[in-house]
Amino acid sequence: MSASSRRARRIVVCGLAVVGLLALIVVRRPLLMAAPQCVAGRWHGCYEFRELSDTFDAMLDQLESHVEEERRFAANASHELRTPLAVSRTLLDVAREDPTRDRGEVLERLHAVNTRAIGLVEALLLLSRSDRAGFTRDSVDLSLLAEEAAETLLPLAEKQGITLDVRGGEAWTSGSPELLLHMVTNLVQNALVHNLPADGTVTVRSETDGDTSVLRVENTGHPVPQELVPTLTEPFRRGTDRVRGDEHAGAGLGLAIVRSVVRAHDGTLDLAARDAGGLAVTVRLPAARPDGAQDAASGSQRSGPKTS
Repeated sequence: MSASSRRARRIVVCGLAVVGLLALIVVRRPLLMAAPQCVAGRWHGCYEFRELSDTFDAMLDQLESHVEEERRFAANASHELRTPLAVSRTLLDVAREDPTRDRGEVLERLHAVNTRAIGLVEALLLLSRSDRAGFTRDSVDLSLLAEEAAETLLPLAEKQGITLDVRGGEAWTSGSPELLLHMVTNLVQNALVHNLPADGTVTVRSETDGDTSVLRVENTGHPVPQELVPTLTEPFRRGTDRVRGDEHAGAGLGLAIVRSVVRAHDGTLDLAARDAGGLAVTVRLPAARPDGAQDAASGSQRSGPKTS
């Protein structure tokens, strides 16, 4: 997240907090003055004041929750960014103090650490961009994005022995092609990483349901605890109880980016643990008419399964 974005968020939060406190001070005095009458049952406006008081309490709770979320995100981001830098410094110190150490091995490890750090920074920038929702909207077919994501990740599926099955009808929506492609790619990659050690499957389906374009991604895998599911879209939550390959574990931002992109496109994101193991993720976005077409819901079948 950029410095300007963080400053803007802090200003908004502080501003809301000040407004809320001033309003609470103004309102609480008449509330306290009216309290004895409410207890005695002599004032008919008790219900309205009680409802107003509950509203302010809820607003303050939301402000506190938002501030805590921002604090936790900043702390986690600092930790994640500091880790690869510390590892790089350690590798350089070892190479400097031990001239006999294989330079090629050190360079290879430095390259891997640097690549991971770049990926983390790019993910943070993408998360910031999707939070702002300031992008140009075009007509986008989710089924085509699913095919593109599958082609990109097919080598990973083949390496892990996972069958990647992508098919479905056209599912047009209006939004940023780049952000939506990241959303679909993150969903498919997450399904591949958190899968069975061998002979797993990932299914991707797209369709138009009335005025909604739907994308579903399901994967086999070990059982996901129900209490873990609501936390999977929080930033830097890797789902430590889920099985994954360390090489593609990521920084725990994949589903957080998905949630942010979905919200920026006025959609909904639903996660559910499958009874047989693994996760089922459903994205619903407002349907849109394709450019130059008459029907946004033609639903023609595009592709068959892509298998490793």
